[in-house]
Amino acid sequence: MALSLRSSSTIPPCLRFGGEFLGLNSSSEPTFRSLSFTSHLRSPSLTSFEGTRLVKPRVVSAVVREQIGLDPMELDISLSHRVNSVKPSKTMAITDQATALAQAGVPVIRLTAGEPDFDTPAPIAEAGINAIREGYTRYTPNAGNMDLRRAICHKLKEENGISYTPNQVLVSNGAKQSIHQALLAICSPRDEVIIPAPFWVSYPEMARLADATPVILPTSLSENFLLDPKLLESKLTEKSRLLILCSPSNPTGSVYPKRLLEEIAQVVAKHPRLLVLSDEIYEHIIYAPATHTSFASLPGMWERTLTVNGFSKAFAMTGWRLGYLAGPKHFVAACGKIQSQFTSGASSISQKAAVAALGMGYAGGEAVSTMVKAFMERRDFLVKSLGELEGVKISEPQGAFYLFLDFSFYYGTDARGFGKIENSESLCRYLLDKGQVALVPGSAFGDDSCIRISYAESLTTLEAAVERIKKAIISLRPAFPV
Repeated sequence: MALSLRSSSTIPPCLRFGGEFLGLNSSSEPTFRSLSFTSHLRSPSLTSFEGTRLVKPRVVSAVVREQIGLDPMELDISLSHRVNSVKPSKTMAITDQATALAQAGVPVIRLTAGEPDFDTPAPIAEAGINAIREGYTRYTPNAGNMDLRRAICHKLKEENGISYTPNQVLVSNGAKQSIHQALLAICSPRDEVIIPAPFWVSYPEMARLADATPVILPTSLSENFLLDPKLLESKLTEKSRLLILCSPSNPTGSVYPKRLLEEIAQVVAKHPRLLVLSDEIYEHIIYAPATHTSFASLPGMWERTLTVNGFSKAFAMTGWRLGYLAGPKHFVAACGKIQSQFTSGASSISQKAAVAALGMGYAGGEAVSTMVKAFMERRDFLVKSLGELEGVKISEPQGAFYLFLDFSFYYGTDARGFGKIENSESLCRYLLDKGQVALVPGSAFGDDSCIRISYAESLTTLEAAVERIKKAIISLRPAFPV
């Protein structure tokens, strides 16, 4: 039996299984030649053209509702609960404003980026260039090239006192990916992730994306923003699954001394479900007499610890996008499984460059040491200069390239031509508006009393920024009672 769709004007185009479009008629309406199809369900086929009479289609939506009785359907534009649980970055508004000002020709000094201002050391860059010239541009194993994983194992043994085999190392597209995959692999819904504040902005949001609950533990400037083991012990429950430690710290530059890490390890050891993610991305940017201790090197902590590191900060390789995770094989393999369905292996070119980076000597050799000396000089300048401002409190950073300053003394001030300085975000907006210096509000890191300054800029740039900041802050003084 054939189903004929001859020129029935009551059938809209969307219900004709086929029809030859013949163009527009004299009324500027589309016309179709009707077609006939067999009704065999298994293999419908075109049989013949049956007629040439041109027909006018009706309005599709009206006819569909009329013939099949459906109300207009609205598109479901809802998002997943994971996306809805993630908070937007509080830094974006100021970043956008700073960008807009710069594009308009305003000479804004940006001290927001967590990115070294140095070029990638020449031996690393040459290794990457040679990789391209030699055709080393294909996919790599998911976990990373064996030569790089062996080099990472050697580095961790020699510099950190931790022993791993290559199958206990996963190379990924940046340390950030390693952290996120660890959270996805370890955490189940309603597990708790313990995060000392101030924290790197992505930790809590990564926990939420893993359907876990971030539990924020406050620290104080007077204690150099270091976690109190007693507070940690009081907050741990049967739901506690992961403790994140970052040393040297972003945003504070604090470095955990070995004795304090040992006290934290004693608390961790009492909780069988509790693992530790040790973010050590800034380990080589550290200022004497401070020293770095890997948490996994402490007694009984190797089995519990996932160590995350990378090449972006110490080796000025931010754009190369390469990090790694090391830990017990069971956990690393789980992270690798996620990566295999997520991005697969990291850049082949970056991996060749990373091998060269690890071959530059202990802790990066002279090239990294030169950068660290420059960072230390900048830190000393900022601590001295901004410490001269009334009411500003400073915890001198022992590592990384950030200064986290307490400016809450100025909250509540009415700034002429701007309005009230209510919190860290409005203070940063004021400094951008009046001082043309872009900084990051402490609220983004879980401590609204402070603001973060990145000193990954030249000393000349920092000197100009301090002059502007001082001028803008000093103008607030008349608002305070004498």
